[in-house]
Amino acid sequence: MPAASTEASTTVGADSVVPAVSSDSRMAPGGPGYRRMSFALFLAGVATFALLYSTQALLPLISGEFGVTASDASWTVAAATGGLALFVLPMSALSERYGRRTVMTASLVVAVTVGMLVPFAPSLPALVALRALQGAALAGLPASATAYLAEEVRPRALVTAIGLFVAGNSVGGMSGRVITGWVAQEWGWRVAVGVIGALAVACAVAFRLLLPSPKHFRQGSLRPRVLARTVRDHLADPLLCRLYAIGALFMTVFGGVYTVIGYRLTEQPFSLPQGIVGSIFLVYLVGTVSASTAGRLVGRLGRRGALYLAGGTTATGLLLSIADSLPLVLLGLVLITAGFFAGHAVASSAVSKTATTGRAQASALYQSAYYIGSSAGSTAGAVAFHAGGWAGTVGVGLLAVLGVVTITVFGSVAAARVTARRDPATAH
Repeated sequence: MPAASTEASTTVGADSVVPAVSSDSRMAPGGPGYRRMSFALFLAGVATFALLYSTQALLPLISGEFGVTASDASWTVAAATGGLALFVLPMSALSERYGRRTVMTASLVVAVTVGMLVPFAPSLPALVALRALQGAALAGLPASATAYLAEEVRPRALVTAIGLFVAGNSVGGMSGRVITGWVAQEWGWRVAVGVIGALAVACAVAFRLLLPSPKHFRQGSLRPRVLARTVRDHLADPLLCRLYAIGALFMTVFGGVYTVIGYRLTEQPFSLPQGIVGSIFLVYLVGTVSASTAGRLVGRLGRRGALYLAGGTTATGLLLSIADSLPLVLLGLVLITAGFFAGHAVASSAVSKTATTGRAQASALYQSAYYIGSSAGSTAGAVAFHAGGWAGTVGVGLLAVLGVVTITVFGSVAAARVTARRDPATAH
């Protein structure tokens, strides 16, 4: 059921009523179950990103073993994110029928099971197929998690709660890449992805034990006609469509940069060993901070102001990373990571607040666009790197950031027009 809310009121004079008591049974910071819920979803985020991008830092080694190019090896990443993008909407429909916690648990179980098979892939096509299956399994996590939060957490705490889930994504992405880098340097990429699978198993078990049972879930329908109508309604909402595009474009930047950066740093003029390249992903910690503080950023600058800042930070990082100086490249990665995670947290939380019905489908459409952006960025970034070096990958990223800024400006103009129509006095 929707959040319970009751009010008592006290009459003041003849015409005014002042609320005296207001209660909301949903979770809030400091309240019962909030910490358990936050930590459980944080761990789900860790497992999701660690598994989803487990091969990204290992692409040079995969290229070497199978004798393929960077663009060929990048399909081990693109297949996983593409599988997630393709199945996130059907999985969100299942969560409407069977519950958020049930679908998230089942998704993690299947994903970690496939993760334990990945190290035994005999060829690149087999590895790509397993990764696609793993991505499809993980599709039950992102949309269901944000829908769970939208139903179980008070609105004022929603951006912060989703920011913590996104922070878990950043920790998972960081730990997966750092761990695989050092393990692969000693024992090869197959052992490295096996270790990530074991880490994900531990996260999945803890998640299931910690996540509180939902109290505000309302069972939906699995009828295709109902699902199609809900999706159509969301796609007809201009604000939601802008948010979907922004998520996709931010992820295009991120997917391209982090798919290719390993190749750049192992080549001249840097020639770094695999362990050090994996450690570069420690900059994800910056993303953990920027995502978890997105709520305060929106409070100070507004949603569009926060998106402008995130886009500008990302673009600055891209430009700095062109230099053949390791400190400048690292600073560039820090800014790209901070801008991306802030922008993602702002856009994804805005989707959850904008959609008043069919939240799982609204979040699923965002996640689908987001991971399509990741697949497109991974492939386009690798192709651009093959054709024009790192500057080509940066060019792809800058075009994506320009798209974010353009869409946000368009949104600002559209909002101003709506305000002017409602109150003509504000137009003067």
